[in-house]
Amino acid sequence: MTGKRYFRFGLCSGLLVLALLLSLSGCERQPTAREFNETVYTFGTLVNVTLVGVDEAQAQTAYTAMLDDFTYMHQTWHAWQPNALARINGLLKTGVPFSLAPSILPLITQAQTLSAQSEGLFNPAIGQLINLWGFQTDSRDEHAPPPTPDEIAQWLRQPPSMDDIVIDGLNMRGLNPQLQLDFGGFAKGYAVDVAINHLRELGVENAIINAGGDLRAIGRHGQRPWRVGIRHPRKEGVFASLEIEGDESVFTSGDYERFFEYEGRRYHHIIDPRNGYPADQVRSVTVIHPDGATADAAATALFIAGPKDWHRIAKRMGIKYVMLIDKGGRVHMNPAMQQRLQFKYTPEVLLSEEL
Repeated sequence: MTGKRYFRFGLCSGLLVLALLLSLSGCERQPTAREFNETVYTFGTLVNVTLVGVDEAQAQTAYTAMLDDFTYMHQTWHAWQPNALARINGLLKTGVPFSLAPSILPLITQAQTLSAQSEGLFNPAIGQLINLWGFQTDSRDEHAPPPTPDEIAQWLRQPPSMDDIVIDGLNMRGLNPQLQLDFGGFAKGYAVDVAINHLRELGVENAIINAGGDLRAIGRHGQRPWRVGIRHPRKEGVFASLEIEGDESVFTSGDYERFFEYEGRRYHHIIDPRNGYPADQVRSVTVIHPDGATADAAATALFIAGPKDWHRIAKRMGIKYVMLIDKGGRVHMNPAMQQRLQFKYTPEVLLSEEL
Protein backbone atom coordinates (compact mmCIF):
# COMPACT_ATOMS: atom_id res chain seq x y z
CA MET A 1 0.00 0.00 0.00
CA THR A 2 1.22 3.46 -0.78
CA GLY A 3 0.07 6.85 0.33
CA LYS A 4 0.74 10.55 0.26
CA ARG A 5 1.21 12.13 3.66
CA TYR A 6 1.30 15.71 4.78
CA PHE A 7 1.11 17.51 8.11
CA ARG A 8 -0.24 21.02 8.50
CA PHE A 9 -0.37 23.56 11.29
CA GLY A 10 -3.04 26.23 11.24
CA LEU A 11 -4.37 25.40 7.79
CA CYS A 12 -8.06 25.13 6.95
CA SER A 13 -9.24 22.78 4.29
CA GLY A 14 -12.13 20.57 3.28
CA LEU A 15 -11.49 16.84 3.22
CA LEU A 16 -11.74 15.65 -0.36
CA VAL A 17 -13.60 12.37 -0.37
CA LEU A 18 -12.11 9.86 -2.71
CA ALA A 19 -14.21 7.48 -4.84
CA LEU A 20 -16.98 10.11 -4.77
CA LEU A 21 -19.37 8.28 -2.49
CA LEU A 22 -19.35 11.06 0.06
CA SER A 23 -17.45 14.31 0.29
CA LEU A 24 -16.46 16.66 3.05
CA SER A 25 -16.47 20.29 2.14
CA GLY A 26 -16.21 23.75 3.55
CA CYS A 27 -13.46 25.98 4.82
CA GLU A 28 -13.77 28.58 7.57
CA ARG A 29 -11.36 30.83 9.33
CA GLN A 30 -10.80 29.32 12.73
CA PRO A 31 -8.21 29.10 15.50
CA THR A 32 -5.04 27.26 14.61
CA ALA A 33 -5.40 23.49 14.78
CA ARG A 34 -2.82 20.83 14.07
CA GLU A 35 -4.04 18.56 11.29
CA PHE A 36 -2.57 15.41 9.80
CA ASN A 37 -3.81 13.91 6.53
CA GLU A 38 -2.94 10.67 4.81
CA THR A 39 -4.39 8.83 1.84
CA VAL A 40 -3.69 5.15 1.25
CA TYR A 41 -5.08 2.40 -0.99
CA THR A 42 -6.48 -0.63 0.84
CA PHE A 43 -9.66 -2.75 0.93
CA GLY A 44 -9.95 -2.09 -2.79
CA THR A 45 -10.46 1.63 -2.28
CA LEU A 46 -8.72 4.84 -1.28
CA VAL A 47 -8.80 5.51 2.46
CA ASN A 48 -8.33 9.06 3.71
CA VAL A 49 -7.37 9.65 7.34
CA THR A 50 -7.54 13.05 9.05
CA LEU A 51 -6.37 13.58 12.63
CA VAL A 52 -6.94 16.95 14.31
CA GLY A 53 -5.30 18.37 17.44
CA VAL A 54 -2.33 15.98 17.57
CA ASP A 55 1.39 16.64 17.37
CA GLU A 56 3.43 15.14 14.57
CA ALA A 57 4.94 12.29 16.59
CA GLN A 58 1.55 11.23 17.94
CA ALA A 59 0.04 11.45 14.47
CA GLN A 60 2.78 9.28 12.94
CA THR A 61 2.41 6.66 15.66
CA ALA A 62 -1.37 6.59 15.34
CA TYR A 63 -1.29 6.41 11.57
CA THR A 64 1.26 3.59 11.53
CA ALA A 65 -0.86 1.59 13.98
CA MET A 66 -3.97 2.16 11.88
CA LEU A 67 -2.15 1.17 8.70
CA ASP A 68 -0.98 -2.05 10.35
CA ASP A 69 -4.59 -2.79 11.35
CA PHE A 70 -5.86 -2.27 7.80
CA THR A 71 -3.06 -4.32 6.25
CA TYR A 72 -3.70 -7.27 8.56
CA MET A 73 -7.48 -7.17 8.11
CA HIS A 74 -7.32 -6.84 4.35
CA GLN A 75 -4.92 -9.76 4.04
CA THR A 76 -6.92 -11.92 6.45
CA TRP A 77 -10.47 -11.17 5.26
CA HIS A 78 -10.12 -10.96 1.48
CA ALA A 79 -12.62 -13.50 0.21
CA TRP A 80 -10.78 -14.40 -2.99
CA GLN A 81 -7.14 -14.72 -1.94
CA PRO A 82 -5.28 -17.53 -0.12
CA ASN A 83 -5.66 -16.53 3.53
CA ALA A 84 -7.52 -17.40 6.73
CA LEU A 85 -10.94 -16.70 5.20
CA ALA A 86 -10.17 -18.86 2.16
CA ARG A 87 -9.27 -21.72 4.51
CA ILE A 88 -12.56 -21.26 6.37
CA ASN A 89 -14.54 -21.24 3.13
CA GLY A 90 -12.90 -24.45 2.01
CA LEU A 91 -13.64 -26.20 5.29
CA LEU A 92 -17.23 -24.93 5.59
CA LYS A 93 -18.15 -26.81 2.42
CA THR A 94 -17.08 -30.13 3.96
CA GLY A 95 -19.47 -29.99 6.92
CA VAL A 96 -16.66 -31.23 9.17
CA PRO A 97 -15.89 -29.28 12.40
CA PHE A 98 -12.63 -27.31 12.36
CA SER A 99 -10.80 -24.86 14.59
CA LEU A 100 -11.25 -21.17 13.97
CA ALA A 101 -8.65 -18.41 14.21
CA PRO A 102 -9.65 -16.23 17.20
CA SER A 103 -8.99 -13.05 15.20
CA ILE A 104 -11.77 -13.78 12.72
CA LEU A 105 -14.39 -15.06 15.19
CA PRO A 106 -15.78 -11.59 16.14
CA LEU A 107 -16.23 -10.75 12.46
CA ILE A 108 -18.28 -13.88 11.83
CA THR A 109 -20.39 -13.63 14.99
CA GLN A 110 -21.22 -9.98 14.34
CA ALA A 111 -22.12 -10.86 10.75
CA GLN A 112 -24.50 -13.54 12.05
CA THR A 113 -26.18 -11.04 14.38
CA LEU A 114 -26.57 -8.38 11.69
CA SER A 115 -27.84 -10.92 9.18
CA ALA A 116 -30.52 -12.12 11.61
CA GLN A 117 -31.58 -8.54 12.38
CA SER A 118 -31.89 -7.80 8.66
CA GLU A 119 -34.08 -10.87 8.05
CA GLY A 120 -31.27 -12.28 5.92
CA LEU A 121 -31.10 -9.36 3.48
CA PHE A 122 -27.53 -8.75 4.63
CA ASN A 123 -26.08 -12.17 3.90
CA PRO A 124 -22.29 -12.64 3.73
CA ALA A 125 -22.81 -16.37 3.06
CA ILE A 126 -23.59 -15.77 -0.64
CA GLY A 127 -20.00 -15.58 -1.87
CA GLN A 128 -20.69 -18.30 -4.44
CA LEU A 129 -23.49 -16.15 -5.91
CA ILE A 130 -21.21 -13.09 -5.96
CA ASN A 131 -18.69 -15.18 -7.86
CA LEU A 132 -21.39 -16.30 -10.30
CA TRP A 133 -22.05 -12.65 -11.16
CA GLY A 134 -18.32 -11.90 -11.49
CA PHE A 135 -18.26 -9.31 -8.70
CA GLN A 136 -15.59 -11.16 -6.71
CA THR A 137 -12.98 -9.12 -8.59
CA ASP A 138 -12.52 -5.42 -9.25
CA SER A 139 -11.57 -6.21 -12.86
CA ARG A 140 -14.62 -8.06 -14.12
CA ASP A 141 -14.58 -8.80 -17.85
CA GLU A 142 -16.93 -6.13 -19.17
CA HIS A 143 -17.91 -8.39 -22.07
CA ALA A 144 -18.80 -11.38 -19.90
CA PRO A 145 -22.55 -12.13 -19.79
CA PRO A 146 -24.54 -12.29 -16.54
CA PRO A 147 -25.31 -15.74 -15.15
CA THR A 148 -28.06 -17.64 -16.91
CA PRO A 149 -31.48 -18.16 -15.31
CA ASP A 150 -30.62 -21.85 -14.97
CA GLU A 151 -27.44 -21.03 -13.05
CA ILE A 152 -29.37 -18.74 -10.70
CA ALA A 153 -32.08 -21.37 -10.25
CA GLN A 154 -29.46 -23.98 -9.43
CA TRP A 155 -28.00 -21.76 -6.70
CA LEU A 156 -31.47 -21.02 -5.32
CA ARG A 157 -32.19 -24.73 -4.78
CA GLN A 158 -30.08 -24.62 -1.63
CA PRO A 159 -29.35 -20.96 -0.82
CA PRO A 160 -26.93 -20.54 2.09
CA SER A 161 -27.39 -18.23 5.05
CA MET A 162 -25.41 -17.27 8.14
CA ASP A 163 -27.64 -19.69 10.07
CA ASP A 164 -25.86 -22.49 8.21
CA ILE A 165 -22.74 -21.79 10.29
CA VAL A 166 -22.53 -23.51 13.68
CA ILE A 167 -19.99 -22.12 16.17
CA ASP A 168 -19.00 -23.96 19.33
CA GLY A 169 -16.24 -22.11 21.17
CA LEU A 170 -13.43 -21.87 18.62
CA ASN A 171 -14.84 -24.68 16.52
CA MET A 172 -17.03 -24.16 13.49
CA ARG A 173 -18.78 -26.23 10.87
CA GLY A 174 -20.99 -25.56 7.88
CA LEU A 175 -24.40 -27.04 7.17
CA ASN A 176 -24.63 -26.09 3.49
CA PRO A 177 -22.10 -27.01 0.77
CA GLN A 178 -22.88 -23.73 -1.03
CA LEU A 179 -21.60 -21.68 1.91
CA GLN A 180 -18.94 -19.19 0.87
CA LEU A 181 -18.30 -16.18 3.07
CA ASP A 182 -17.71 -12.81 1.44
CA PHE A 183 -17.54 -9.91 3.89
CA GLY A 184 -17.47 -7.21 1.23
CA GLY A 185 -20.81 -5.95 2.55
CA PHE A 186 -19.44 -4.88 5.91
CA ALA A 187 -15.70 -5.62 6.32
CA LYS A 188 -14.92 -2.01 5.49
CA GLY A 189 -17.19 -0.76 8.27
CA TYR A 190 -15.78 -3.31 10.71
CA ALA A 191 -12.22 -2.29 9.80
CA VAL A 192 -13.01 1.40 10.30
CA ASP A 193 -14.41 0.59 13.76
CA VAL A 194 -11.24 -1.30 14.71
CA ALA A 195 -9.06 1.57 13.47
CA ILE A 196 -11.07 4.26 15.31
CA ASN A 197 -10.91 2.27 18.55
CA HIS A 198 -7.15 1.94 18.15
CA LEU A 199 -6.77 5.67 17.52
CA ARG A 200 -8.67 6.39 20.72
CA GLU A 201 -6.40 4.06 22.69
CA LEU A 202 -3.49 6.14 21.40
CA GLY A 203 -5.05 9.37 22.64
CA VAL A 204 -6.56 10.68 19.39
CA GLU A 205 -9.86 12.43 20.14
CA ASN A 206 -10.67 14.11 16.81
CA ALA A 207 -10.40 12.03 13.64
CA ILE A 208 -12.16 10.86 10.53
CA ILE A 209 -11.47 7.72 8.52
CA ASN A 210 -13.01 7.83 5.08
CA ALA A 211 -12.87 4.53 3.20
CA GLY A 212 -13.93 5.27 -0.35
CA GLY A 213 -16.67 7.60 0.87
CA ASP A 214 -17.89 5.47 3.78
CA LEU A 215 -16.67 6.98 7.00
CA ARG A 216 -16.61 7.20 10.77
CA ALA A 217 -15.75 10.40 12.60
CA ILE A 218 -15.03 11.16 16.23
CA GLY A 219 -14.79 14.54 17.91
CA ARG A 220 -14.80 17.68 15.78
CA HIS A 221 -12.92 19.21 12.87
CA GLY A 222 -11.31 22.00 14.84
CA GLN A 223 -13.94 24.49 15.95
CA ARG A 224 -16.74 23.05 13.83
CA PRO A 225 -18.41 19.68 13.23
CA TRP A 226 -17.29 17.42 10.42
CA ARG A 227 -19.17 18.25 7.23
CA VAL A 228 -20.32 15.43 4.98
CA GLY A 229 -21.76 15.55 1.49
CA ILE A 230 -23.78 12.62 0.09
CA ARG A 231 -23.19 11.90 -3.56
CA HIS A 232 -25.97 12.26 -6.11
CA PRO A 233 -26.64 8.75 -7.46
CA ARG A 234 -27.15 9.93 -11.04
CA LYS A 235 -25.33 13.26 -11.39
CA GLU A 236 -21.91 14.61 -10.59
CA GLY A 237 -21.56 16.27 -7.22
CA VAL A 238 -23.41 16.38 -3.92
CA PHE A 239 -27.09 15.51 -3.45
CA ALA A 240 -27.33 16.53 0.22
CA SER A 241 -25.04 17.45 3.12
CA LEU A 242 -25.02 17.06 6.89
CA GLU A 243 -22.85 17.68 9.93
CA ILE A 244 -21.59 15.08 12.37
CA GLU A 245 -19.74 15.31 15.65
CA GLY A 246 -19.11 13.16 18.68
CA ASP A 247 -18.99 9.66 17.18
CA GLU A 248 -20.94 8.67 14.09
CA SER A 249 -20.56 6.62 10.94
CA VAL A 250 -22.06 7.51 7.56
CA PHE A 251 -22.29 4.70 5.00
CA THR A 252 -23.89 4.62 1.56
CA SER A 253 -24.75 1.73 -0.74
CA GLY A 254 -25.42 2.70 -4.35
CA ASP A 255 -26.10 1.00 -7.66
CA TYR A 256 -23.42 3.21 -9.25
CA GLU A 257 -20.51 1.77 -7.25
CA ARG A 258 -19.83 -1.41 -9.21
CA PHE A 259 -21.82 -2.45 -12.26
CA PHE A 260 -21.60 -3.69 -15.82
CA GLU A 261 -23.81 -3.42 -18.87
CA TYR A 262 -24.72 -6.30 -21.13
CA GLU A 263 -26.94 -6.08 -24.20
CA GLY A 264 -28.27 -2.71 -23.09
CA ARG A 265 -29.09 -3.72 -19.53
CA ARG A 266 -27.28 -2.55 -16.41
CA TYR A 267 -26.38 -4.98 -13.58
CA HIS A 268 -24.94 -3.78 -10.26
CA HIS A 269 -23.24 -5.62 -7.40
CA ILE A 270 -25.91 -5.46 -4.65
CA ILE A 271 -27.50 -8.87 -5.03
CA ASP A 272 -30.82 -9.83 -3.44
CA PRO A 273 -30.19 -13.24 -1.83
CA ARG A 274 -33.89 -14.08 -2.12
CA ASN A 275 -33.94 -14.21 -5.93
CA GLY A 276 -30.26 -14.17 -6.94
CA TYR A 277 -30.46 -10.94 -8.97
CA PRO A 278 -29.39 -7.32 -8.35
CA ALA A 279 -31.97 -5.42 -6.29
CA ASP A 280 -33.76 -3.11 -8.73
CA GLN A 281 -35.96 -0.71 -6.73
CA VAL A 282 -33.33 1.64 -5.30
CA ARG A 283 -30.50 3.92 -6.45
CA SER A 284 -28.82 4.53 -3.10
CA VAL A 285 -29.25 4.26 0.66
CA THR A 286 -27.41 6.35 3.25
CA VAL A 287 -27.33 5.33 6.90
CA ILE A 288 -26.01 7.08 10.01
CA HIS A 289 -25.15 4.94 13.02
CA PRO A 290 -22.58 5.01 15.85
CA ASP A 291 -20.56 2.05 14.55
CA GLY A 292 -19.38 1.48 11.02
CA ALA A 293 -20.00 -2.26 10.76
CA THR A 294 -23.71 -1.89 11.53
CA ALA A 295 -24.04 1.12 9.22
CA ASP A 296 -22.28 -0.76 6.41
CA ALA A 297 -24.45 -3.87 6.75
CA ALA A 298 -27.63 -1.83 7.15
CA ALA A 299 -27.00 0.23 4.01
CA THR A 300 -26.80 -3.02 2.03
CA ALA A 301 -29.85 -4.58 3.73
CA LEU A 302 -32.05 -1.49 3.29
CA PHE A 303 -31.05 -1.18 -0.35
CA ILE A 304 -32.33 -4.73 -0.90
CA ALA A 305 -35.40 -4.15 1.29
CA GLY A 306 -36.42 -1.29 -0.99
CA PRO A 307 -39.10 1.39 -0.55
CA LYS A 308 -41.68 -1.05 0.77
CA ASP A 309 -39.73 -2.71 3.60
CA TRP A 310 -36.80 -0.44 4.51
CA HIS A 311 -38.52 1.06 7.55
CA ARG A 312 -39.24 -2.31 9.17
CA ILE A 313 -35.70 -3.59 8.57
CA ALA A 314 -34.14 -0.35 9.82
CA LYS A 315 -36.14 -0.64 13.03
CA ARG A 316 -35.04 -4.26 13.51
CA MET A 317 -31.41 -3.24 13.04
CA GLY A 318 -31.60 -0.29 15.43
CA ILE A 319 -30.97 2.33 12.75
CA LYS A 320 -32.19 5.85 13.57
CA TYR A 321 -31.23 7.77 10.42
CA VAL A 322 -31.97 6.60 6.87
CA MET A 323 -32.25 8.22 3.44
CA LEU A 324 -33.29 5.97 0.54
CA ILE A 325 -33.45 7.21 -3.05
CA ASP A 326 -35.71 4.95 -5.10
CA LYS A 327 -35.38 4.15 -8.81
CA GLY A 328 -37.71 7.06 -9.63
CA GLY A 329 -35.49 9.55 -7.78
CA ARG A 330 -37.88 10.00 -4.85
CA VAL A 331 -36.40 10.31 -1.38
CA HIS A 332 -37.69 8.09 1.43
CA MET A 333 -36.50 8.95 4.93
CA ASN A 334 -37.49 9.22 8.55
CA PRO A 335 -38.14 12.60 10.27
CA ALA A 336 -34.89 12.49 12.29
CA MET A 337 -32.85 12.15 9.09
CA GLN A 338 -34.80 14.95 7.43
CA GLN A 339 -33.84 17.31 10.25
CA ARG A 340 -30.15 16.66 9.64
CA LEU A 341 -29.98 17.00 5.86
CA GLN A 342 -29.53 20.04 3.68
CA PHE A 343 -30.44 19.29 0.07
CA LYS A 344 -28.68 20.79 -2.91
CA TYR A 345 -31.71 19.85 -5.02
CA THR A 346 -35.42 19.88 -4.16
CA PRO A 347 -36.43 16.23 -4.32
CA GLU A 348 -39.81 14.67 -3.85
CA VAL A 349 -39.71 13.46 -0.24
CA LEU A 350 -41.76 10.63 1.22
CA LEU A 351 -41.52 10.91 4.98
CA SER A 352 -41.92 7.78 7.08
CA GLU A 353 -42.99 7.30 10.67
CA GLU A 354 -40.33 7.74 13.35
CA LEU A 355 -37.83 4.96 13.76
